[in-house]
Amino acid sequence: MRNGVLCGLLAGALWGMVFIVPEILSAFSPLELAVGRYIAYGVIAVTLMLPRLRGLLLRLERDDVAALLRQALTGNLLYYMLLALGVKLAGVAPTSLIIGLLPISVTLIGHKDHGAVPLRRLILPLLVVAAGIVCINIDLFSHASASGIDVARTMLGVLSATGALLCWTWYAIDNARYLRGNPHFSSTEWSALYGMSSGLIALLIGVAAFAIWHEQVTGVAAVASGRDWTLFWIANSLLALGASVIGNQLWNIASRSVPMTLTGQLILFETLFALLYGFIYQQRLPRTLEIAAMVLLIAGVLWSVRVHALQKRAVPA
Repeated sequence: MRNGVLCGLLAGALWGMVFIVPEILSAFSPLELAVGRYIAYGVIAVTLMLPRLRGLLLRLERDDVAALLRQALTGNLLYYMLLALGVKLAGVAPTSLIIGLLPISVTLIGHKDHGAVPLRRLILPLLVVAAGIVCINIDLFSHASASGIDVARTMLGVLSATGALLCWTWYAIDNARYLRGNPHFSSTEWSALYGMSSGLIALLIGVAAFAIWHEQVTGVAAVASGRDWTLFWIANSLLALGASVIGNQLWNIASRSVPMTLTGQLILFETLFALLYGFIYQQRLPRTLEIAAMVLLIAGVLWSVRVHALQKRAVPA
């Protein structure tokens, strides 16, 4: 379980980057960001698995293909489009903190899975996590009111981030359950297949979108708006390698190594790293309530890890 927790932490550190790239590439639409990232992911996945690609594809069963397609659509493309739209309209901090509700949503939905700690033993750690989220939201809305931010725009961003939360909650549970029930692929192999399926779907969507909106993509207005395509592909390739290829492999290892309830808690590291990267990008120190929120979130995760460790020791060999 210790290795699973470490892999979950490292995956969160890599996934935290996904909240910063939409800010850096703000001239591009959420659809373009999602298509660019997952085409790059697919190319890298195919390249890495090329020596074993034929044998890997021959081992695919119908259920595997169905799982890969639904998870690629919901857990990758739709999730990232909604996340990028949330960042664009509401900012990095509110979007990352709405996604920060994942530990609660995944824990509540997955608490009946085999090996999970009884929910009553997780109430206090979850309350600590919830207190941290309350702190950060108080800070967010108090500063938003003082700054005179467009309420309608911010609310649309919040709704987009909430949609991303729902997509990732479903994906996290479906992926963990499928991996446990179907051990015929290693974490590396499943991550590569996941990347290839995501890349294929992204390519099809990208071709269709380009056929419809090619003038907006290549026209004079697009060039004048600061759409740096070199930066676009560099940023998305680095994101694909770090967050998608390496991060997803680490997460698959974590999903197989820890109970579902603890899996939900480990997702919180993504939010913490996203906040850290956001502060660095904005070149500012966190405010008092933001510090309190991060302390409470970390305390809640560590408490949950302790609860799971104690239960594992108590189970007879």
